[in-house]
Amino acid sequence: MRFLNDSPPPYDLTYSDVFMVPSLSAVPSRMDVDLTTPDGIGTSLPIVVANMTAVAGRRMAETVARRGGVAILPQDIPLDIVDQVVEYVQSRDTVYDTPITLPPTGTVGEALSLIHKRSHGAVIVVEGDEPVGIFTEGDAAGFDRFTQLRNVMSRDLVVVDVATPLPDIFERLSDHRISAAPVVDDGRLVGAITRKGALRSTLYTPNCDRDGRLRIGVAIGINGHPAVKAKAVLDLGVELLVIDTAHGHQTRTLHAIEEVRAVADQAIAGDGRRVHIVAGNVVTERASRDLIEAGADIVKVGVGPGAMCTTRMMTGVGRPQFSAVLECSAEARRHGRHVWADGGVRYPRDVALALAAGASSVMFGSWLSGTYESAADAQRDSNGLLYKESFGMASHRAVKNRTRQESEFDRARKELFQEGISTSRMYIDPDRPGVEDIIDQIVAGVRSSFTYAGAATIPEFQERAVVGIQSAAGYEEGRPLGTSW
Repeated sequence: MRFLNDSPPPYDLTYSDVFMVPSLSAVPSRMDVDLTTPDGIGTSLPIVVANMTAVAGRRMAETVARRGGVAILPQDIPLDIVDQVVEYVQSRDTVYDTPITLPPTGTVGEALSLIHKRSHGAVIVVEGDEPVGIFTEGDAAGFDRFTQLRNVMSRDLVVVDVATPLPDIFERLSDHRISAAPVVDDGRLVGAITRKGALRSTLYTPNCDRDGRLRIGVAIGINGHPAVKAKAVLDLGVELLVIDTAHGHQTRTLHAIEEVRAVADQAIAGDGRRVHIVAGNVVTERASRDLIEAGADIVKVGVGPGAMCTTRMMTGVGRPQFSAVLECSAEARRHGRHVWADGGVRYPRDVALALAAGASSVMFGSWLSGTYESAADAQRDSNGLLYKESFGMASHRAVKNRTRQESEFDRARKELFQEGISTSRMYIDPDRPGVEDIIDQIVAGVRSSFTYAGAATIPEFQERAVVGIQSAAGYEEGRPLGTSW
């Protein structure tokens, strides 16, 4: 990347402060762009779901990995639950979504409580392993919540065989004017597929480990015994560890990286796996170098840019994200390592600019919290609008969750000091209710950015991007208007 006037300004920049100018391009279209990340973690999209309790759960991890990204489980999840989630995600199909199922004796109320956990918008009614009906939200009209599904479900099923080619699935669902159908193998239910899902499976490459299972990452804190937890997580077959703390440039973080690196190297020697260690968060060249020298493969960059974060307002500490990514990625590149840009993205343009600044992937938290697949439960406000609650990972709510094993006195002491929003309503966008809808939006914008730069890959984009500085009025000029002026 280079600046338009060949020299950076004497002050730090946010994503809103910069723009990219087009260059001569030989890339025919956005479909010719390859977004495979250069950091070696297997992602075919530069999308990482942040380790936030309200966002990254098993549904999110499964769905994002199926489309080529990866989700990081939060550090405050007990190890037995981590075990369950990892096993669940690794056992999911790489093409077909996991169906929501209930027996014919299930009720409308049960179905309505589950239907917004996935974006295919249907509950498949099963007897044993065989689908016998399908229920959608519209089928509940005129019935009370205690009505059994056998009395309201549609029995006119369009069933897809697991061996059916994806274009044929799309055509069949289009011909029948339905959006979703159960997938069966010898009559046994194995998944669900939508028309959009069939299209997406021809456009995106799943992120799988060496055994062909969907990949998932796990975050580890620096307190307690990080090496012990790291070994336990590695024993589950996880190949991506994130050593996570708000202030990554401290001696405890460096010691934790060294300990986890030693454990990971033993695992590599034992079975030949490639274990990647991500560490952060930092915003300077020196901090990036220290984390890399301690054993980090990837440095997580960002202090204070997140939508749920109050660090900068509480402490005055942080750094504008574009400049932080630019400086840290340059240092990481000198060591043959990479950075993730963590926080501050609001639009696809911000993702493209993070990649231009040198990030190999971009982390998403709040942007994905208002989707069907996020870990929080869907609720309705007084106007009937669907939303989910999100919260910052240094907030009172998060600290309370993270310290549940400590004494009441020690917990109360820590809860006096907090940074981050404890509860925020993230409304589900009816036009983009699922995480895959947002992935489509991000990928469309980023791929177009690459064609404007004349780049077909992330490394080419980082080399060819030309970035300029703009005023607040310049940024405002680029915003679309929903109504006339």
